[in-house]
Amino acid sequence: MNKRLLATCLALLCTVPLGGCGMLSTEEERDTVTVWLMRDSATDAFVARFKEQFERDYVDLALDIRIQEWTGVGSKVSAALKSEDAAAPDVIEVGNTQVAQYVDEGGLLDLSLESMRDWGMDDWLPGLAAPGSVHGSQYGIPWYAANRVVVYRKDLFRAAGLERPPTSRDEWLTYTERLNSGGKQGIYLAGQDWYTLAGFIWEEGGELAEENGGHWEGTLHSPAALRAMDFYRRLQALGKGPKDADEETPPQTGVFAEGEVAQLISVPGAAKVIEEKNPELKGKLGFFPVPGERQGRPGAVFTGGSDLIVPERSDQPRGAVAVVDALAGAEWQTELARAMDYVPNKTTLVGAVAGEPGAAAMAKGAARGRATPNSPRWAAVEADNPIKRYMTAVLTGGDPARAARKASDAVTKALEE
Repeated sequence: MNKRLLATCLALLCTVPLGGCGMLSTEEERDTVTVWLMRDSATDAFVARFKEQFERDYVDLALDIRIQEWTGVGSKVSAALKSEDAAAPDVIEVGNTQVAQYVDEGGLLDLSLESMRDWGMDDWLPGLAAPGSVHGSQYGIPWYAANRVVVYRKDLFRAAGLERPPTSRDEWLTYTERLNSGGKQGIYLAGQDWYTLAGFIWEEGGELAEENGGHWEGTLHSPAALRAMDFYRRLQALGKGPKDADEETPPQTGVFAEGEVAQLISVPGAAKVIEEKNPELKGKLGFFPVPGERQGRPGAVFTGGSDLIVPERSDQPRGAVAVVDALAGAEWQTELARAMDYVPNKTTLVGAVAGEPGAAAMAKGAARGRATPNSPRWAAVEADNPIKRYMTAVLTGGDPARAARKASDAVTKALEE
């Protein structure tokens, strides 16, 4: 009898599926559920409170929460999914776009039943839920989300006669043109900020790549994707962002902190970094969702964040499901969102961050969030990233259609290898 089947049979002796058996009381008699969480995904205080409350609710279970580093974690997770060691993790936090890779490697527990029956999957943010679903089954359970917003200088907006943030892309361009004067940059947008371009492509109805009959093809040459690149070009020209580098070269927060930029596309946490570099900007920064094509509707954005997975070989499947149930549930979602300024995993929980301007703006955009193509090979695209080269080619005067076709072919090749 394999380990998971044995553990499941033993769990059936307990008549309360998610509430603990209530028969065990001493630490020695508890079964241990090992949980891997990533560095800085939650505060130490959050982790300690969760562990204390969970062990109070489940008297037969003990939590061993181990913090992992993002660097090099992929190989560790892959090894853990194949491990027969009793100390192997029972619940693992992974990047939302990584789930397909781990499903392809094998060894994840199918959580579709719990998702439909217990966890209200219809309300999950699409940018977290979709990449956790592979071949029609739900393996990744949304935990938290973060996405880009526009960080802006409220004082520069007022000085330009702009009393409110823009609510459409056309209005955004008009605003930015007005702000791009008097030695100020209307926006700082690096030429290779491909996550931002991805949002523009989705807003136009396009895709980075599409699957047909199990075969993935790059689609940056589609009319919709070309329209998106043209909008990016027009917006990027209203500032002095480099055409041949991404947002970290140089770090865009440092450029903004110099005081000559009116807008920046980033996660809200960038505001804290900017204020630390230039305390004179405290109280002058605001946030609004990336505008969409339609008036009053936020634009599509890339959703980053984490999903929770359960290894199929887990010794504690009942305990693992209980941990996921708690972490993905309303109580701990609310607490995590408030502690970390994240977007909760459900559209019905956005009220949890209503009092935080940056997180509130992020939550509005998250409702239209997306993730990168759900191919197990997508990491290979990002490793060489022909999208960045394509963007630079267009921004430096190259033929958009030709550069897009070349990029699409490179994406297709990476997804096939």
